[in-house]
Amino acid sequence: MSDTPTLVFDVGNVLIQWAPHLAFPGRDRQDIEAFFDEVGFAVWNMEQDRGRTWAEGVAHLTALYPHLSDLIAQYDRNWQLSVSGPVSGMPELLAELDQSGADPLFAITNFSGEKWAETRDRFPFLANTFADVVVSAHERRLKPEPAIYDTLCRRNGLDPRACFFIDDSALNVAGARHVGMRAHHFKDAQTLRRELLALGFQIAA
Repeated sequence: MSDTPTLVFDVGNVLIQWAPHLAFPGRDRQDIEAFFDEVGFAVWNMEQDRGRTWAEGVAHLTALYPHLSDLIAQYDRNWQLSVSGPVSGMPELLAELDQSGADPLFAITNFSGEKWAETRDRFPFLANTFADVVVSAHERRLKPEPAIYDTLCRRNGLDPRACFFIDDSALNVAGARHVGMRAHHFKDAQTLRRELLALGFQIAA
């Protein structure tokens, strides 16, 4: 075991880019943002991350907003368009960490079970890099709830004080710190690389 901390990654907007408006190609961005505001998109989407199926989620929102049924169905149908590719520099950084002899890598993600399965198939590095990925929909727990961080540690025999958590959400970073993890509020791969170098990881500058 190395002296460096055990790394725990978020997925969306840390490893892969996610921008929900991209599921509506050709539509005006302002119109889509107005749609998201009207239906309470963030709260609705979170329930799929908590374990509700997409069929249930679409039916629920369509019943509340029948005049927006086409847009609701389109988001589900075109969801993979909202994931435009890996975050720049991150697959390469993961590969370096994997080759450097670092401890096994882990991840905790707020993700629906159905969309996670599709996305893991689309981006093999998500399936091949991590010793364990805690997916919120599988656990019916969401970051920043303490229980989801505890699930990772309990399942893998990890001491949270020896973990270094990386997430683009300040709330999720605060949640990790609350359970005893050190944490990094992710902005870009190069900033993270500099911090990992300072922690003693054997990667390129």
